[in-house]
Amino acid sequence: MLQPSDLQLAFPPSSPAGVTSCADPLAFAALRPEWFALLERSDAAVFVSWEWLYPWYRRIAPDRSPRLLLARDPDGRLAGLLPLGVERLWSVGAEVRRWAFLGETHVGSDGLDALAGRGREEEMCRLFAAWLREHEAEWDVLDLVDLEAGSPMVQALRAVFGRSHAVEQWDRHLCPFEVFRPGETFDAFLRRCGRRDNFLRRRKWLAAQPGFRVERSERPDELAVPMTELLRLHAARWAADGGSQGIRGPRTEAFHRDATEWLAERGKVRLYTMWVGGEAVASVYALLHREELIYFQSGYAPGWRNRSVGLVLVGETFRDAIEGGLRGYDFLRGTEPYKAEWTSRVRRTVAVRVHRLRGAGARWCLQQQGGRAARTAVKRALPERWVEQIRRWRRAYSGGNRGS
Repeated sequence: MLQPSDLQLAFPPSSPAGVTSCADPLAFAALRPEWFALLERSDAAVFVSWEWLYPWYRRIAPDRSPRLLLARDPDGRLAGLLPLGVERLWSVGAEVRRWAFLGETHVGSDGLDALAGRGREEEMCRLFAAWLREHEAEWDVLDLVDLEAGSPMVQALRAVFGRSHAVEQWDRHLCPFEVFRPGETFDAFLRRCGRRDNFLRRRKWLAAQPGFRVERSERPDELAVPMTELLRLHAARWAADGGSQGIRGPRTEAFHRDATEWLAERGKVRLYTMWVGGEAVASVYALLHREELIYFQSGYAPGWRNRSVGLVLVGETFRDAIEGGLRGYDFLRGTEPYKAEWTSRVRRTVAVRVHRLRGAGARWCLQQQGGRAARTAVKRALPERWVEQIRRWRRAYSGGNRGS
């Protein structure tokens, strides 16, 4: 595996409070140390980390050209970063240059955004929006999905482009999460969320089975076996429903192996595996960031479903988070009923799209808008069981979609 920290490249100097554009894959690789330093000075999501976006570029979208916008202070320190990539599409016989976030598809990234030092988010977003306006001849569509609803990037783009361009915004996902109370015990939390009796009863039965144990793996050299079990159990859990859209195909699996290894070097991965009688029966893939445990993916053996192995293992991850002194737990996108049983809060992500009023970009966006409206109308018209069947067909016959 490439070790980008071994690369030593010089970056072009920028004027004070100025922005430079990086399109060189080797320079992208070499940014890892200062990218991480900026991430740690920020309130950004883990999905804006180099450890997430660089393997995404290498494994998921090597056909895209990176377009990293870098803002540096006068002393040369990285102050802000906007991680974009260029996708080239065709619409009505014309090429469309679509600039979008790295990490936007196939891997479930939430909270994609500009990366900026804490307290400098608005400043950096205004700076990046101004640069994009100055260089608008280089792109046809700016398509940013899964920003936090309150991101200053949305306001910055509206301020810069609102009078001269089309600026569209729409809701993307609801993300359930929980904040733990100071000094709260796991038992007190179970009582508060109403899961205590069911969790304890199910766990008691499992704990009486030979070989029952829950393992937590977090070091890079510990991840190979639990990641293999996670991928196996995740595929098994979704097989009857047409396959998973969350982790689908060898490229996505390779991405997760790379990303977890690099994130583990930063102390940001936890894989939980439940074993019974020498068999892995449930797994949870979690990330650790900003004193929160982030539930990313899971899987379980279908033959153990009636024993609620998934519920019990999720409960064990909550226990680990609370007893480890973390401040919260985030389920990311999706409003599945089981998430609501553990949480009391919800945040929102949005998409924002900018394009000129005429031209190939405008025509492509009109097509996309029409398709989105048609899908919404179909969902409203059909019975829910039909909608779910369509989702299963899509999982079975599609290889992933934009912004999945």
